[in-house]
Parts: sequence; C-alpha cells; structure tokens
Amino acid sequence: MDDALEIRLEPSLDIDDAFSDTEDQDFEFQFSPDSIRNDLARNAQSWGVENEDDEKPRNGFFESTMESFSTLTIDSDERSNEDNASSSRFVSIPLSNPHDGFPVNSEPHEEHPPDATETGTAYPSVFIDLSSHKVTVSVDNTQTSAPLPSASIQSHSRSTSTAESDHSGHSTKSLPTPELSSVTPTHPNFAASTSTSVLPASSIPAMTTASVSDTPTSTLKPSPPTHRLTRSVGPSALEKFVSKTRPSFLPPKTRQEDDKHMADWEAMMKQSRAAAEKRRKALQERRLAREKKIDESLHLWEKEIVPDWRVVHKNTKLRKLWWKGIPTKLRASMWERAVGNPLALSKDNFRSCSSRAKRALNSGAFSTATLSKIEADIASTLPSLHIFHRETGPLYPDLKDMLCAWVVARADEGLGYTFGAAKVAAMFLINMPIQQAFIVMRNLLERHCLRSFFGGSGAKEDVEAYYRIFETLLADGMPKIYFNFKQHQVSPASYLLDWIVPLFLDHLPFEACARIWDVLILEGDSFLYRAALGILGVLEPRLFFPDRQELLQLLKGENKAAIDVATREGRPLDGGKYEIYGLDEETLWERIDSMDEWWKESTWNSLIWGNEMVAFPLL
Repeated sequence: MDDALEIRLEPSLDIDDAFSDTEDQDFEFQFSPDSIRNDLARNAQSWGVENEDDEKPRNGFFESTMESFSTLTIDSDERSNEDNASSSRFVSIPLSNPHDGFPVNSEPHEEHPPDATETGTAYPSVFIDLSSHKVTVSVDNTQTSAPLPSASIQSHSRSTSTAESDHSGHSTKSLPTPELSSVTPTHPNFAASTSTSVLPASSIPAMTTASVSDTPTSTLKPSPPTHRLTRSVGPSALEKFVSKTRPSFLPPKTRQEDDKHMADWEAMMKQSRAAAEKRRKALQERRLAREKKIDESLHLWEKEIVPDWRVVHKNTKLRKLWWKGIPTKLRASMWERAVGNPLALSKDNFRSCSSRAKRALNSGAFSTATLSKIEADIASTLPSLHIFHRETGPLYPDLKDMLCAWVVARADEGLGYTFGAAKVAAMFLINMPIQQAFIVMRNLLERHCLRSFFGGSGAKEDVEAYYRIFETLLADGMPKIYFNFKQHQVSPASYLLDWIVPLFLDHLPFEACARIWDVLILEGDSFLYRAALGILGVLEPRLFFPDRQELLQLLKGENKAAIDVATREGRPLDGGKYEIYGLDEETLWERIDSMDEWWKESTWNSLIWGNEMVAFPLL
C-alpha cells in the first residue's frame, strides 16, 4: 500500500505514572468528545497524521482513497445514540484477555458513561501501522496505571496481524489477535472486501514493566478473497455435452424438454435393437434352413458327385447343387479332389518341411522377423472362433507348425512369408488334418492368380495386370461404382489385395467364406473376381462419399457410423469387418446370382489371354 494512512498516537504521558498503583492524577478524564478534543489540543505536537489531503470527513468518517481503512472523526456533529446507531457500527478492541472471541454485535453500540474508577486515569499510546497491519500499545512507566475503558474502532475484516513492539525506550505489550467470528458490511464507502467485527469491551488491568518475550502473540493468515459463484441461465456445459437430442451448434433446450426427448430417443433405440434382434433371428432361421437342405442332399452327393466330382462341369443341376454349398462331412474330400495335386507332393511332404523348420528354430537360423510376422498374423486370424488363440486355442500349435513348414517350403524358391497366409491355413485346418491341409494349401496357392498375389515383389507386374483386369470388369458390370472410384482416385490396390490374400476371411462372415471357398475351388481364379464384384454390389449404396478418406475407411471396414450402429444394436465386432454393413451370406449370394445376366466366362478368358498371363489352362 503506497498511499497507506498512518496515524500515530504519541501522548506525552509518563509510562511509569500511567501504570503505577497510585491514583494521583490532577485532572479527571471523561470519555466524551469534549474531553478528547481538549486532550488533543494539549498534545497537538505529539500527534501525527499523514496523507491528510487524501481524506475528507463525511458523516463522521474519514473518506480515504484506500478503501481498506476508516476511523471515526472527532469533528463530526454530535448526534443522538439512535442516529449514531443507524449511521455506523463500531468495533471494540479489548486490550486484555487475549482469548476472548469476536461476538457479533448486532445491536447498535451503546455508549456507557465513565465509571468512578475510570476518572483521572491515563491511556496508553496505540500505534496502528497500516502498511504492515500491525497494532502496538505503548505505555509510559513514569505514570500510574489505570484501567482502560472500552474503545470502538472501525477495522478491516481481512487483515488482522500480530501486534509487535518496535519502539525502543518503552516497555511494550503486544495486543493479542483474536479470531474473527463474523463479518458485516457497515459503511457504503467500503467495498465487498470490508466488514465490521465487534470485539468484547474490556479494560486493561494494572501492569508493570514486562519484556516482549512474555507477551502471548497469535498470528492469523489473511483469508483468501471469496467470490460469489454465479450460474448462467440454461443448461450447464456438461448438460449440453451429454444431450443427444440437439446438435451443439443450436441453442440448448430446457431441462424438461431435453428429458422428454431423451426418453423418446431411448424408446426409439429400444425399438431399433428389438427390430435388429428380430432380423438376426430371421436370418439365423433361414441359414439353418439352408444348412438343413444341404444335409438332406448328402445322399445325392454320395451317389452322384463323390464317385467323380468332374461330373458337375457337365451336369448343370449338380453344378447348382455344388454352388449351394458342400456338406460339412464331405468338404475335406471334395476340396482335396477339386484342388488336385499339380505339384505332385507326397503325403510326407509336411513331415519333412516341418522337421526342417524345427531344426531352423532350434538353431536360431529361422528368421526372427518372419517369426514375428507369423505370430502377428495368427493373432488376427478368426478371433471370433477363439480356436487359434496363443494361450488357449487348441489349434494354435498346428497352425504355427504349418506356417513355419510353409515358409521353409517356399524358401527353396526364394520366397518369404506373406501376411494373410495364416487365414488360408486356418480354414484348411478347421476342415481337415494338418498333413492333408498342408498339401491342399500349397497346391491351391500355386494357381496363377493366387501365386501372383503371394509372390512378393517379384510378381508386382502380374499383380498390376490383375488390377487392370478387375477395373475392366468393374467398368463393364458396375459403371457407377467405377466412375465414383475414378473420381476419388481409388484404385483396386486400395482394397483388392486385402480381399484376395486372406480369401475374404478378414471381411466376410465365416459361413459366407466357406461357401465362397466351395465355389472358388471348383470354378478357379475367375470366381475371386466375381465374389469381389458381388461385395462391391452389396456395398454400393454406401460407396458414394464426398470425401476420399471416408470411402477408404468404409472399404477397410472402419466406418465409424456403421460401427456405432452395430454397437447400439448389440452386434459383435470380432467377426468379418463387413458384418457391420449388414453383409452376410444371404445378401452376398443374392448379388452374385444376379450377375448371371452380364457375367461371362468368355470375357474373363479373353482378358487373361489378352494380358498373356495364363501359364496353364484354367479349370
């Protein structure tokens, strides 16, 4: 406080006389305005008031630029007790009994007439230092001691500090600082930080010379400023955030309206979940009915197809029967026969390759990078089935041994591991023993199209040629999707590789993949492209995004809106990535069957021969 008001009370009294046991005063002192004026006149030179220019008396108070301090002016007009009570309140500072509290004086302070014991007494000097918030009482030992009547003073409610002695030549006692019990604003010139505290009036007993170290002191830290918290009209920021019934850029609703709309929204979501559950049950019933028909056709398979599977190429009825799906009991044998053994692999091929792989693992010659790829690929293989889990999956050891043996077999050709091979091996392991699965997998991946996609960097040109073939078929059969992809610069490399390498197991439901595999093994590489076009046909209503990034996210199965809907409807998210789009076996095969009107095998063959990519006749 640079402009702090400093008032020093230095009456020319002898300390010894003031605090002596005798009552030898020549004059009688009365606590009244006239007596105080007379005393000020007699001791005019010992009183010092600084910064008097900054203060102006008003209604009995000094108005100062510093709002944290005020005191009663002596020169104010004398008023009745009722007027004084209404214009100001007083704070009584006791000079004894430091443990007294601060009772709230809710009534106007009554001025008591001096008692007989108070006449002819001298008062100690009181020093008030506003810059450091210190109050000091100093008594002269030359004067006789006398009780001090109660004094009233207006004070600041936030700054009460320990009284200290800093005047040499006098014996001082520090004023104890009692705790504030209540605060009440008393004057309009005071800010909200100013209040009045009323202290109990008490008189000082006769004192002798004492040292400062004997004086009990207490220190209070200034209380932090408090602010009244105001609440804005309308919902809070949290209520706006949790609201699901109005966008954030619109004005907030009332709480009652928002609660009503939230209840309506929850009712609609409940109906949506019930409808989704009903559709799932209906779809499940239709799938079970199809599987039942397939099982009922088992006798026809055993009679017509098992003896010679090639008959399906000549008999349209049997071919349609194959397209509906192979019975689970016959799937292993039919796959093995339809794939064939063009590599002329022996039954012991897996045993020999597995032994080489184990020796490489034990000696440390097996590439750690390849082994890490295998582990990561297995971890993402058919997670919804839980049979290939590293800790609890019963088929995990067989799958790992099969992939390590496959890596060793390809090492002779200078080829490494291709991420996604674990899905292909897993599908074979589910349907047949590991020795049989290893041989069928090696022969299937030797077909030209799959060999190109599993051929690594050396088959890059072949893969690019297959991309061009797919674009040609897409432009011919689905021109809207083709031009939309061209507009967003989405090439087949953005999605086709992720579909073909795992043979759709990452994106489609398991039942749909099993049926696709049945036809793929029969029809050859051309059905890979027909199935891919069928997937795009099912997704066509979702493909027309204005943003390229959104389109790519949808093709990767990471569309946030579709994931939110699937989560709300309670659909599992650990199956095929496209299940969140409602793509299942029934909808996919409806689209594939509808392609009979424009799909021609001759078109596929002409494209293959035109690119000079056929190394052997197609099946």
